[in-house]
Amino acid sequence: MTAQDVTTVAHLNLERYLGLWYEIGRLPLKYEEDGARDVTAEYSLDEDGSIRVDNRCIGEDGKPTQALGRAKPVDDADPTRLTVSFLPKYLRWIPFTEGDYWVLKLDEGYTAALVGTPDRSNLWLLARAPHIDACTEQDYLDEARRQGFDLTDWIRPDQSGSRVTDDMIDD
Repeated sequence: MTAQDVTTVAHLNLERYLGLWYEIGRLPLKYEEDGARDVTAEYSLDEDGSIRVDNRCIGEDGKPTQALGRAKPVDDADPTRLTVSFLPKYLRWIPFTEGDYWVLKLDEGYTAALVGTPDRSNLWLLARAPHIDACTEQDYLDEARRQGFDLTDWIRPDQSGSRVTDDMIDD
């Protein structure tokens, strides 16, 4: 299989996709802590048309953390493939500092989503609630395997249903 074999959903209504998502599982990026818990991602549209990415969790040290980033569609006509940068705005011009964010599977109600990278190194299962039923999770993981993802290192973070709030984050 090649990176071209990784396929995205046929259509993504970005307005419906925006909002809060809970992380059900992941093949993490290098900087993501394996033991992070109560992981959430919230997406909102900025005035310039980019997507604000607000990732929050309780880190392995028990402290709340936040990572802010910006996403943009690779092709404005097709928001199923995005690039994301977590660098400060003044450094985002540096080449090769964006990561891929491809929506691989999404249910009709926009309640569960499988997001991955075309090189198959990173994958996230997201849901609008902190937990999903085992059959739904299995269905999404089966899709990941079908697309060639190795789930040997799959991480299921603890989700208590709590969220890291603004007042919990150190300035």
